[in-house]
Amino acid sequence: MTTDIAPVLADAQDRTPPSRPAERRLRRALRPGAGRQHHAGPLAYALLGFAALVSLFPLYWTMVAASTTNTRVTQSPPPFLPGPNLFKNLGKAWTDAAMGQAMVNSLIVAGVIALSTVFFATLAGFAFAKLRFKGRNVLLMLVIGTMMVPPQLGVVPLFMMMADLGWGQKLPSVIFPTLVSAVGVFFMRQYLKEALPDELIEAGRIDGAHSLRIFWSIVLPIARPPMAVLFMITFVQAWNDFFWPFIALDMTNPTVPVALSQLSAGYVRDQSVIMAGALLGTLPLLAMFLVFGRQIVGGIMQGAVKG
Repeated sequence: MTTDIAPVLADAQDRTPPSRPAERRLRRALRPGAGRQHHAGPLAYALLGFAALVSLFPLYWTMVAASTTNTRVTQSPPPFLPGPNLFKNLGKAWTDAAMGQAMVNSLIVAGVIALSTVFFATLAGFAFAKLRFKGRNVLLMLVIGTMMVPPQLGVVPLFMMMADLGWGQKLPSVIFPTLVSAVGVFFMRQYLKEALPDELIEAGRIDGAHSLRIFWSIVLPIARPPMAVLFMITFVQAWNDFFWPFIALDMTNPTVPVALSQLSAGYVRDQSVIMAGALLGTLPLLAMFLVFGRQIVGGIMQGAVKG
């Protein structure tokens, strides 16, 4: 009796109508025009063009100010067209501020800080997002709590620590305190919590992989989009950092912001030369974004699409 009714019940279950939310999603997917690529209208292009002009205007004004004389920059109204002194002012800023050594130092500092922050933040974010251990929530709250402490409060003990380690006026004194950031840990934790399925970790455990193997083979490929974003943000922040490098370094071994402060020293400030130095300090960031911008944006879009 039971064997005769079972096929009938199975067939009835297969014919059960879909739920209302599933039916609504199906109707939206089958409506005319669904799945078709939408094109922006003239208003959207106008707004995007206006936003692009506003974003590029500071860079354009820096180039204009760097290509004129100090007298012309301070006039009213200021110039809005480039002048003939761009390369002269760039050469003067390069020589007076020792920009060559400063750019090499900034490249080392920003590169090491960005790479270490991405690695350690991804490792810690994976632990806080997917591993179960005692005190996990307390440790996460402590990490987030460090974001509320002003960095100025730790300047004196940090300076004393660097002096005791023998790193005074050296690049490790700038690199070591910022090898990882609480913002990066929280950022990676939030991404991995949603984007990393627990089934992948369980499958790795079944195959006999330990936590570091899972991190290397499973977590890192999934976390590439936010890692690219975190690298770019951290690199730019470390490149532009002025407060702690100005305290930890001197003018004989500066980073780019510290070297630019030398141009503004003195009773008479040549604004055109200062702008030329600022333009020199911005060019490496622009070059890096032009080279890696497509990969970073592509990684962001890849991470935004869920299968």
